[in-house]
Amino acid sequence: MQVVTVDTGDGTDGAHDYEALYREAGPQLWRTLYGVCAGRTDLAEEAIAEAFARVIERGDRVRDPIAYVYRVAFRVATQELKRERRQSDIAEQAHRETPGELEDLMRALRELSPNQRAAVILRFEADLSTEEVAKRMGVSAATVRVHIHRGRKKLRALLGTQEVSDA
Repeated sequence: MQVVTVDTGDGTDGAHDYEALYREAGPQLWRTLYGVCAGRTDLAEEAIAEAFARVIERGDRVRDPIAYVYRVAFRVATQELKRERRQSDIAEQAHRETPGELEDLMRALRELSPNQRAAVILRFEADLSTEEVAKRMGVSAATVRVHIHRGRKKLRALLGTQEVSDA
């Protein structure tokens, strides 16, 4: 078990148990990145591994490891998607890897920006509050609300569905 003691700056020593952090946050992070990566399991797993490697490496300088892991994983996945988009037709590859019942959803999610995908998935699949989504994405709550609004609007248009208010 990897436990790193961290000086939190408040006079108390904090310790990050990265194995427990992975057990707690890993499944939700993986599902979120699976959606952000439009069904690319290899890319989701690679981004998570890189994010955890970085948080362990920087352990004593990270105050909120969960938020840090989410931000790094999103950045790694987004950078890789951009790199691949320039090199090949990523949509065809994702289409071949996605099970039949998820094809329409994954195709629609690929049409959203990476930030819109992340915000929508974290808010509605992971059931996080807007403030927690903002913290994990490293942006303001207002920015998250904009990403969610625009993402949902585009998904409705792409999927041809009517939505019931979640108020």
